[in-house]
Amino acid sequence: MRKVLVFYSSYGGGHLSAAKSVENHIKQYYPEIEIKLVDCIEYINKHLNKLLADSYNEAAKKAPFAWKTAYHLANDGLTSKAVTTSNKLFSIKLNTLLQDFKPDLIISTHPFGTQMCGVLKKRGKIDCPLATILTDFHIHGQWLVFHEYCDYFFVSNHQMKNDMIEYGVNEKKIHVSGIPVSERFKEHFDRAQICQEFNLNPDEQVVLFFAGGEFGLGNKTTILILKSLIRLFSKLQVIAIAGKNPKMKKKFEELVKNTDSEERIKVLDYTTKVPELMSISSFIITKPGGLTSTESLTAHLPMVIINPIPGQEEENATFLVEKGVAIWIKKNDNVARALKNLYREPQKLLLMKENTVALAKSNSTEVICNVLLKMK
Repeated sequence: MRKVLVFYSSYGGGHLSAAKSVENHIKQYYPEIEIKLVDCIEYINKHLNKLLADSYNEAAKKAPFAWKTAYHLANDGLTSKAVTTSNKLFSIKLNTLLQDFKPDLIISTHPFGTQMCGVLKKRGKIDCPLATILTDFHIHGQWLVFHEYCDYFFVSNHQMKNDMIEYGVNEKKIHVSGIPVSERFKEHFDRAQICQEFNLNPDEQVVLFFAGGEFGLGNKTTILILKSLIRLFSKLQVIAIAGKNPKMKKKFEELVKNTDSEERIKVLDYTTKVPELMSISSFIITKPGGLTSTESLTAHLPMVIINPIPGQEEENATFLVEKGVAIWIKKNDNVARALKNLYREPQKLLLMKENTVALAKSNSTEVICNVLLKMK
């Protein structure tokens, strides 16, 4: 039986989601393959994993521009070298797992996993193929450390491929596959049924609003957006998802109650029905994380971008706006005017929706698995 080992990280984006999408596809279509998912940082040291996760969350939430500085320093320079040196040391412990499991293929959805395995390949400790799935829309240097020892790179767009070739990565290794998402986004959903489930009118427009989740970035802007949606558009229905942010959920609920708009504004803390809700929405308001942006593209859903984390999410936002699939409401923009202009320009929304078709890659997980498992 062939063995596949997938390394991910449980913080900092859609690394885990991408890993799970690959796992689910292999289990469904390649039952003869044994697959194992491992949080590479957690495996090295659970205390280190918590420290890194907490540091990332706190920096993103309370000191975003400090995070931006750290992000760019890690791209090149002393910080980058320090990270690489650490991963060289961590690879020693990771090798224990690899020698025990003896994978025929390693897939990494996090740069640290790629780096540690790259070190081990360089040292001759392992010789199986190594594949990396990048989970954003822009290249960061950490993904490319020891790229000579990575056999496959899977990226979301052609610009990333061009940037990697310019960096020195072998063109034959790079596949523009898209970022893996759940295959549920390929399903057809009954609009009337979903609207009934969430007490919505199927004859009126729906907007999906991801309100910042656990980071709670830009609270003032976030509240202002919901307030504008309520006051400017009397018939517009909104699904507002507060995620891991109980304070935001409470503020939303108070606003909805005070404006007597419970009938058309639905506030949720969490839902497993994202594919269904995207399928009935006219557009989505969200932070531009790699996973949510990919899901939106797969659902052919125009995006209104708010509160990106400086660094990778700002780079994602820039890419999505340039490709004509999103607008970006920035800190000092007039929120009401931006929403009104978009809502009153159906042709612009239609064009944005059409532009998603060129970027969406709904078969990304299948393509990746086919390439790696030689089942074309």
